[in-house]
Amino acid sequence: MKGFDSQYANFPDWINGITHEIWEERGIDKLLYLYSDDIILRAPPSLVIGNKTVIDATKATLSEFPDRKLLGEDVIWSGTPETGMLSSHRIISTASHLGDGSFGKATGKKVVFRTIADCHAINNQVNDEWLIRDQGAIVRQLGMMPKDFARDQINLEGGIEKCNHPFNDSMDKKGPYIGNGNTNAWGEKYVDILNRIMNDDASVYRSEYDRGCHLEYPGGVCGHSYVDAEEFWRGLRSSMPSAVLTVEHQIGREDSHLSPRAAVRWNLKGKHDGWGIFGEPTGADLYVMGVSHAEFGPWGLRREYTLFDETAIWKQIIIKTG
Repeated sequence: MKGFDSQYANFPDWINGITHEIWEERGIDKLLYLYSDDIILRAPPSLVIGNKTVIDATKATLSEFPDRKLLGEDVIWSGTPETGMLSSHRIISTASHLGDGSFGKATGKKVVFRTIADCHAINNQVNDEWLIRDQGAIVRQLGMMPKDFARDQINLEGGIEKCNHPFNDSMDKKGPYIGNGNTNAWGEKYVDILNRIMNDDASVYRSEYDRGCHLEYPGGVCGHSYVDAEEFWRGLRSSMPSAVLTVEHQIGREDSHLSPRAAVRWNLKGKHDGWGIFGEPTGADLYVMGVSHAEFGPWGLRREYTLFDETAIWKQIIIKTG
């Protein structure tokens, strides 16, 4: 790969490798050159600018979860080394809550959770990122509910008037990556599935999902087959029936030894104007940052992984309702 460390065979190898170097080998100082000085990192809780801020956040996480292991499940990517590449990196982490921090006093409890990070890299450096961590899964395993965690977070940050507001598109900053992925047929297919879901096409589950599909959803929820897929997506859509889905980025890939697969980054923006997974309608303006990965087989979509941060959505609702 032109411009990248020669010890890594390809882009997925590089992404998994630097993640291991930074987190598990404690090479946090490497962020000074592996991340650009002015990197823009968008995550549901906040917008972060600059690698020094990223370093501080990494140190804080490792202080709270010092034995964290980051196991790379997949890297779905597009682009070229010469023009820059975008990786959608799905990670499952194991960790123990051994230090005080953003999740409260240390509990010693073990947690397992997923993260998906979309990173743009060129010349051996990440310079733009979109990151979603399954906060709902973490807080549940620590004995809390996402709504209560969000309320506690607001109080700790000084109340509704002073607290940090979750990320939405109005606070976004334009970064160096302006691409939208590729036009591979598997990415196109998955975008069509998501659009049909958001248009309340109930036939999509039995026509496009494998009857034996495996599903991984926010909150550490694991499901199987048509009913579980429909329950999840209907629960989200019913909470925001008038909201608009925007596909921000899509990738489709066919690689040796792997199923055809897709990575789609999307947002759902609109009012909390319906009954669903977020309870009684409040009229709050909500911005849901989401990423979904899909794998396809001979009988349709056979694996689906979707992440958004439930705690950030509850925080938006509580800021509205008080």
